[in-house]
Amino acid sequence: MLLTITTTMDQATDLGFLLHKHPDRVQRFEQSFGTAHVFYPDADERRCTAALLLDVDPVKLVRTRGRGTPDFSLGQYVNDRPYAASSLLASAMANVFRTAMRGRCDLRPELAESAIPLEIVLPALPCRGGPGQAERFFAPLGWDVFAVPVSLDPEFAEWGDSRYVTLTLTGTLRLADALNQLYVLLPVLDDAKHYWLAPDEVDKLIRAGEGWLAAHPDRGAITRRYLANRRGLVRTALGRLADTEDAPEEELDPVQVEEEPTPTEDEPQKEKTVSLAEHRLRSVMQALRDENARRVIDLGCGSGKLLSLLAKDDFFSEISGTDVSHRALSHAWRRLRWDGRPRREGDRVRDVFQGALTYADERFGGYEAAVLMEVIEHIDPPRLGAVERVVFGHAAPRVVIVTTPNAEHNVRYEGLAPDAMRHSDHRFEWTRAEFRAWADRVAAAHGYRVRHLPVGDDDPEVGAPTQMGVFTR
Repeated sequence: MLLTITTTMDQATDLGFLLHKHPDRVQRFEQSFGTAHVFYPDADERRCTAALLLDVDPVKLVRTRGRGTPDFSLGQYVNDRPYAASSLLASAMANVFRTAMRGRCDLRPELAESAIPLEIVLPALPCRGGPGQAERFFAPLGWDVFAVPVSLDPEFAEWGDSRYVTLTLTGTLRLADALNQLYVLLPVLDDAKHYWLAPDEVDKLIRAGEGWLAAHPDRGAITRRYLANRRGLVRTALGRLADTEDAPEEELDPVQVEEEPTPTEDEPQKEKTVSLAEHRLRSVMQALRDENARRVIDLGCGSGKLLSLLAKDDFFSEISGTDVSHRALSHAWRRLRWDGRPRREGDRVRDVFQGALTYADERFGGYEAAVLMEVIEHIDPPRLGAVERVVFGHAAPRVVIVTTPNAEHNVRYEGLAPDAMRHSDHRFEWTRAEFRAWADRVAAAHGYRVRHLPVGDDDPEVGAPTQMGVFTR
């Protein structure tokens, strides 16, 4: 099976830096099911193509399969797996292009963060649902999609088309994003995997889907197919996706994993479940009301979920938000339908701006309350002291609200590997005792009192999934 990646960017051979594979070399990588080869059939400064050729060994493949894996009944050695791009190719990509998929390039860091022109070709891709399904999954990600059905036999047109397509994707994206999208969507389009789903499969999906899957209009279908419709894993994955900053506002509503029959008149209506993200937003809003804090700044506002709710609530008279990520602020501006102009008469939004919480900033001051909702766990521990001084010492609002995951509750997430964190960007996750110790120390050092509140269902053994500290000066 074959995958080619072509770019026409300036100094096109810099694709070799991004992939960590030199254009002048042919490289070979042994896999548990065969051998992967990386080579460059075309490499000059104007156009460069990298090819990943996977040579599947049927005997090795059989040894890695069990009776629960796809196609077992079709034959041990004769099937389409060696020829059609599938989870085998995705696994090879993860092994061969691991560093590229993480977006790391020490020699060209600015290039790794840049969107570049790309053309990706897969000559034979199993696509359950046909060309329209490929369009449906790839087009929302910014790709121009050209999917051509592969006929069963060109000599016998009346036989019709096979379930395979030749797929060509063109677009301008970060290479890391493109590779991660392929890693997820190849087995999704095939709707099958060659291996047993281990408990860490949800982690793989969340990690590879970071930055694009939560906002995808078909995230539910993609998640179900990727996780082979295993209900517990799907619910965990959709819950974690709903908890990310990239999820659109409608993601606050619970996603139905399976269609439930409409209850009859004799059957009670099931109570609507509330996602953890909505629990957290409601808890923060209620804490602000309890403290009669009407002028609020959201420190680490992300895509603006909390800001949009504050802006719609007449209780709050003035709100602002800041985040270090310009991309997140773009989402916030769109959500608020606010273009960054100076505040207008009657507009509750005072400012939404880029800023880092590790540096004192006059714009952080002048508010009754500051909110750090799911922020501190994204900060490297050695820099947390600087954030404490900036927020509690320099800005010093009357109220500070901090929420963060409760690490003890992670055992309740099916599919989350032991000792794993809920998000790949988390630098730490604290137990309840650790958070309480940190909060008590910070409060004492800066003249605050702090009360601790659970957010979400409070499990009697491991506590609520989110913990909240309400600091009052």
